[in-house]
Amino acid sequence: MKKRDSFNQSIRVPAYVPWISKEDKDAVLKSLNQTMLTLGPTLEKFELMFAKYTQSKHAVAVSNCTAALHLSLKALGIQEGDEIIIPDLSFIADANAVIATGATPVLADIENDGFSISIKSIKQKITRKTKAIIPIHMYGEVCKIMEILDVAKSNNLYVIEDCAHAIGTFYKGKHVGNFGSMGCFSFYPTKNMTTAEGGMVITSSSKLAEKIRQLRSHGMTKSLAKRYSSKYPWLFDVKEPGYNYRLDEIRSALGISQLRRIDKINALRKKAATYYTTSLAKVKGIITPTIVEDRSHSYHLYTIRVTKNFGMSRNELYNLLRKNGIRTTLYWTPIHEYTAYKKFVKNSKNYPNTEKTYEEILALPLYPTISRSKQKQVIDCIIRNARD
Repeated sequence: MKKRDSFNQSIRVPAYVPWISKEDKDAVLKSLNQTMLTLGPTLEKFELMFAKYTQSKHAVAVSNCTAALHLSLKALGIQEGDEIIIPDLSFIADANAVIATGATPVLADIENDGFSISIKSIKQKITRKTKAIIPIHMYGEVCKIMEILDVAKSNNLYVIEDCAHAIGTFYKGKHVGNFGSMGCFSFYPTKNMTTAEGGMVITSSSKLAEKIRQLRSHGMTKSLAKRYSSKYPWLFDVKEPGYNYRLDEIRSALGISQLRRIDKINALRKKAATYYTTSLAKVKGIITPTIVEDRSHSYHLYTIRVTKNFGMSRNELYNLLRKNGIRTTLYWTPIHEYTAYKKFVKNSKNYPNTEKTYEEILALPLYPTISRSKQKQVIDCIIRNARD
């Protein structure tokens, strides 16, 4: 007899539920009838569709967003001895991608009025070894990209946008990822659109796009299709060693199907987010996400801040919600807190905004198909325990 998962049985409102439609399943099954199961026509179609949606010149699909970040750094010539500035409040993928090139991740604080990497902290971290900045459009919210670009231009630095949370996020009508040299996206299962595992790099540079295409497939100078359309398919060059960071036809098919309804997905997420915001707006001690007029928010996550005025700490609220069958979480622990990355930090007290924000953030359940009744359970539990 199959053993029941008692923890999952107790969850009435999950943090996330993937939305895999019949069309998604049909697309995946159809892709299995192809002769080429990797680097084939479905991948090319997915890349073209993604480039069109994001209004970018080039899109290169890869195995995940970490690979996208790593290849972007490699394509720009980042190497050992270089320094790359990243926000301290982010997923470890940014640090790992930098380390994979031999370069050093330099952690910067975030702003005190949101989740964007701090402009002041960036300026303090720049040295003669600094080569690039990786800002994150955290939770689907546009970072202070124009100010970051100004700092980068003044110091001759590259900007690689981490758009893992931000498919469908626009700033003044321009999709994020198009402001810096590259934009890197994630299609992990919890993201707004998914290929189970997968990622994408967008860029306006033909040279960088071609470099990334070669590096994602062992550094080979010819694609699979070009090799087998030539007289001798084994004749190609490898100008520098690359990686196996390919995205296969099966996941590309799922990506196409999901991308076709990404606007609907994001509209449903926004509708659910708006209900949270409206319902929690007057709750003392709870700070809800804010929307700025000239930028959109794709609501990959709906993250509130639980301040000291609420009546209990963030951890206490987390535990209370969990006891009531509501699963929440937070994104992320500051990178400098992890053992593997402490050696990159001279003084952990240099991140006051990150530390304060980390103690307050909590991501509420959010996914396209979440029902109003499930949201109401979350809202009612928070309101019942708020300080009068």
